[in-house]
Amino acid sequence: MSYLEIKDLEISFPTPKGKYTAVRDINLSIEKGEIISIIGHSGCGKSTILNAIAGMLTPSAGSVVLNNQNIKGPGPDRGIVFQNYSLLPWLTVYQNIFQVVDSVMKGSASEKHEIVAKNLKMVNLFEHKDKLPGQLSGGMKQRVAIARAFAINPGVLLMDEPFGALDALTKGSMQLEVLKLWNLDNREKTIVMITHDIEEALFLSDRIIVLNNGPSSTIREIVEVHLPRPRNKIEIVKMPEYIELRDRLLHLLTDKFSIEDMGMKYKS
Repeated sequence: MSYLEIKDLEISFPTPKGKYTAVRDINLSIEKGEIISIIGHSGCGKSTILNAIAGMLTPSAGSVVLNNQNIKGPGPDRGIVFQNYSLLPWLTVYQNIFQVVDSVMKGSASEKHEIVAKNLKMVNLFEHKDKLPGQLSGGMKQRVAIARAFAINPGVLLMDEPFGALDALTKGSMQLEVLKLWNLDNREKTIVMITHDIEEALFLSDRIIVLNNGPSSTIREIVEVHLPRPRNKIEIVKMPEYIELRDRLLHLLTDKFSIEDMGMKYKS
């Protein structure tokens, strides 16, 4: 069995009009240390799958198994990074991380403080440890959120469009930050990320999960990304393999849709 195994997953919700099935028949095996991206149109169930892995949604059918244990709720073996940072505004950078470390990790207070300091230094924010989130830029807030997630040393890092609200330059910097931390962890941390950005998915991922456009979304295709690591974004975008993968993903995401712009109609 793989490190993270999703078997026949279905997530349904009651509505005034009856049961609504967000995703169904989701089967996915993820090995330890893989970086997986889930892409698809808005509303296709990407966050639903991520929340099932996080233990924040209970499967209506099927199961999510991590390290041979059924996921029945949230746990410290999974760290989560959201798009909106989710930092407590009344706590300092240091306190935001220490609060989580203190609540889920064993050890003395000095050991916990050492963990917080180490992770702040890894994202180059130790000198900002006494600032409140409101005093930080968007990129800095997200680095704090990533440091907090890494600080509890989870086996799986779940990222829900973590860089979607950032400008292009900051986004690129944050992508490199994640890869740096993943490499520092000897590529043992499994990362499952939701993104709308095809280039981001190709730069970061080992595999890309393309969902059908809902309702009742299923996996349309799993795209293997056999690009060499470490990856240099300037270099890989010139590779024929990259161009082929990019075009394949664009086709998968657009071939059922027509795009009308300035009187011109395109349909792949």
